[in-house]
Amino acid sequence: MIVYSIVVGTFIGVLSTSLVRWYLKRSIRFDSFGFAEFLKVAASFFVGAGLFGVLNYFFGYVYREFGPELTGAEMQMFQYYDKVWIQIMNAFFLIGAWTVTYLVIKLLLKLNRDRIERLELNTHLKQAQLNTLKGQINPHFMFNSLNNIRGLMLEDVDKSREMLTKLSEILRYSLTKNNINAISVEEELEMVDNYIDLSKIQFEDRLEFVKEVGQSTLTLQIPPMIIQLLVENATKHGISNLKKGGRIVLNIKQEGELLVIEVRNTGKLQIGKSTTQLGLKNIRQRLKLLYADNASFKLNEIAGEVVAHIKIPLT
Repeated sequence: MIVYSIVVGTFIGVLSTSLVRWYLKRSIRFDSFGFAEFLKVAASFFVGAGLFGVLNYFFGYVYREFGPELTGAEMQMFQYYDKVWIQIMNAFFLIGAWTVTYLVIKLLLKLNRDRIERLELNTHLKQAQLNTLKGQINPHFMFNSLNNIRGLMLEDVDKSREMLTKLSEILRYSLTKNNINAISVEEELEMVDNYIDLSKIQFEDRLEFVKEVGQSTLTLQIPPMIIQLLVENATKHGISNLKKGGRIVLNIKQEGELLVIEVRNTGKLQIGKSTTQLGLKNIRQRLKLLYADNASFKLNEIAGEVVAHIKIPLT
């Protein structure tokens, strides 16, 4: 009797719920769940419960009429299940519990799928924005460097040739790193050195550049051209405005779980209304896209120097 009940009960349950699931999967649109979908769920629930109750009663009748002789306990149990209201409650409870569980699982799967789609969309959007920001850098380089070359072309051919070599290395770097969001500090410093060499040809002794870089930071990852933009900003808006020139100090160190990048230059913090501040906006926007609120960028004037300060999380 027990084995028969388990086998038949499993068969009835699987058959009824499979039919309900088949109908719900074909008919219910979870993306726009409304009153019509609710009616379909209710209808499938009642049909499934009715099928479960009828089959349960039928197989019980078959066992009682054609099966082995029933014991007293089995007869008492059949008398209990012969009551219609008990069969109805049993079917409604089991099929109802299964239907609710199925709908909850489908809803959770849909929410998870929607979350993944939103994350992927945000990732694609951020990447597109980053590519747009990095695309602003190349014209910025070319405009300044080509102006320098044009000014020196008729005065010193050797220096012009050297500037063209440095410019080609800088442009090659910016183009090859355009599709990535992280490079090592060491790679970035090679580009900074090229830019300083290029700038020193123009400023000569008016530009002094000092690097204070911790050896352990060379392998750490940073967004490409972040340091270069800081140094370029210090050169263009700081040193170039001073008749006697000045000094740029680059300091890179690790403080706990943060990489600290500091660029100090001689001069005063004077941001004209006519300037676009493209480099500074570029830095802020890329840090925001890559690190949200976990990175910071500050620009201040301290003791006769302009200090740019960036903190980037390492984890």
